[in-house]
Amino acid sequence: MSCHGSPCWYELTTRDTDAARAFYGPLLGWTFRDAGMEGFDYGLALKDGAMVAGLMDPGEPMPEFWMTCFAVERCDDAVAQAEALGAQIHRAPEDIPGTGRFAILADPQGAVFGLLAPQDQQAGEAFDQQKPGHGNWHELHSTDPVAGFAFYAALLGWSASDAMDMGADGKYQLFARQGRDIGGMMGMPGMEGAPPFWLPYFGVESAGAARARILELGGTVLHGPAEVPGGAWITMATDPRGARFAVVGGE
Repeated sequence: MSCHGSPCWYELTTRDTDAARAFYGPLLGWTFRDAGMEGFDYGLALKDGAMVAGLMDPGEPMPEFWMTCFAVERCDDAVAQAEALGAQIHRAPEDIPGTGRFAILADPQGAVFGLLAPQDQQAGEAFDQQKPGHGNWHELHSTDPVAGFAFYAALLGWSASDAMDMGADGKYQLFARQGRDIGGMMGMPGMEGAPPFWLPYFGVESAGAARARILELGGTVLHGPAEVPGGAWITMATDPRGARFAVVGGE
């Protein structure tokens, strides 16, 4: 079965990978090892032996953020299609030895994301909605979520699922891959002037316990814990260096 359209990797850009390990390790139960890329500081986060995320020091000042990567069958073709749909290319397709071929883009509204054609055409273990410490949900905050959905649906084959009315905050549009909900898209109420972004949610046993741990470790809680439809609980936060992320799990 094709992995096209599946979330497949989560990458933190940070100038302090040691601080990232000290924060996300205790919070999400991750262990770490160096990727062994000569001359390049790239760390791998593992949960129970499975690779779930990367930590990258760009070597130059830039915003600290989490980037979500989506799997495609052919990277060059997908990048060409994305560009034709209005995306901007930040990093042209190139090979990662032993992994596959990847590129970094921004959608027509400006949200940054990655595309990866895995070498073995398997999406990997980073995204698993049943396992704590893995990617669980993917939320696009966009200045035009309707146009955003049209872009990603055309590029990655996603379908619209339920839509929830959030009152003054607009509509929350769920999207699905192969019949399974994997994320939602919404506007940016209260964030005027901020660039659109993808927010990754990582699975936890308890969103309430994660909130307490985030604060203990020097992070900032932005929202939650709050119950969402379906009975799950979420907490949105930033790590000590300002990168946005969220967690989802039990109360």
